[in-house]
Amino acid sequence: QVQLVESGGGLVQPGGSLRLSCAASGSIFRIDAMGWYRQGPGNQRELVANSGGSTNYADSVKGRFTISRDNAKNTVYLQMNSLKPEDTAIYYCNAGLYGRDYVFRSIWGQGTQVTVSS
Repeated sequence: QVQLVESGGGLVQPGGSLRLSCAASGSIFRIDAMGWYRQGPGNQRELVANSGGSTNYADSVKGRFTISRDNAKNTVYLQMNSLKPEDTAIYYCNAGLYGRDYVFRSIWGQGTQVTVSS
């Protein structure tokens, strides 16, 4: 059993910053990629950033958000600066990993709410 636990969401004013964290735990052999997605009101879930063999960002967050990983802790972070109201969404962590049974899985976290409002 593998799970992802997210933290760091909340309410912030426009122009502010937040840092999201997501830690993977359980029966893990290897994590190939970790990333963040978000789903705003009335929108489909979209990629924000991911980190695997390469790092990718949505155009809407380039220059404002930074994804990083601590492989020793099986943790991924999302530093979000210069936040805008349109960044308001539920942010979901995702990991592509092999369990100790050597089966590949795509695992999702439970989501954390980010609200950007004055």
